[in-house]
Amino acid sequence: MPQPDFNLAESKIAIIGLGLMGGSLALGLRGKCAALYGIDPHLPTLELALSQHIVDYADSDPAKLLPEVDLVILSAPVPAILTLLEQLPTFTPNSCIVMDMGSTKRLVVEAMSKLPERFDPIGGHPICGKEKLSLANAERTLYYAAPFLLTPLERTSSRAISAANQIIEALGAKGKTLDAVEHDRILASTSHLPFLISSALALTTPADVTPFVGPGFKSTSRLAGTSSSMMLGVLQSNRENVLNALHGMQSQLAEIEAALSSEDFAKLESLLNDAQAKYQSFTGN
Repeated sequence: MPQPDFNLAESKIAIIGLGLMGGSLALGLRGKCAALYGIDPHLPTLELALSQHIVDYADSDPAKLLPEVDLVILSAPVPAILTLLEQLPTFTPNSCIVMDMGSTKRLVVEAMSKLPERFDPIGGHPICGKEKLSLANAERTLYYAAPFLLTPLERTSSRAISAANQIIEALGAKGKTLDAVEHDRILASTSHLPFLISSALALTTPADVTPFVGPGFKSTSRLAGTSSSMMLGVLQSNRENVLNALHGMQSQLAEIEAALSSEDFAKLESLLNDAQAKYQSFTGN
């Protein structure tokens, strides 16, 4: 028997992980669905979510809340998402849509493909965020105008795709569909490499220059403030793509170093002009 169309306003949604992303998602969906369920192992986070009326129900045990919901969204670091997907069949005997918000997709989609048939899975990844995590830093408008990438499986139903798109629309984000493998290749260059470059800059900058740090350094090193607990799993799950991106960066740095070392300032100027043009094409600035 075909499933009825998904209706966000009539649906009960559970968010597992009420940090920055999950908390901002809850704030963005508040009042736009029938009920919001928050699940998080950190009890003070649950207390804050309830006291601020960010969710309607909250618990640290997924098995207590998931049997009630139509859609569960996994908002956690990638390794935790993979563990949750293994455990999900034990949390609820019911059928429901399952969506994640992990920063890499290939391993997540592979794990989703192994779920029992009663689950209707779809991969997701919003391209937004801040380096300061936790529910205390959540923002209702965090997703507004941000790209929200979807990576459906072959088994993903039109109902699950509709559910994901209704959530994206409710958040004011911009949906786009990608293959999971292509997603990971692209994000290695646009997200994971920038984090490593920012971290390398912070590591190589002498401590005695602290009084002279200005906006240029702060903007370039900002991503180094991201928690390693979140990024380590991303780098592990996208290792080959990140290594390829790193090798490309090292090659480009070597070319810049060679021009500077040999005092070939015409070459250096050409490289910097090319960089400026590419930056403008990427950002529209």
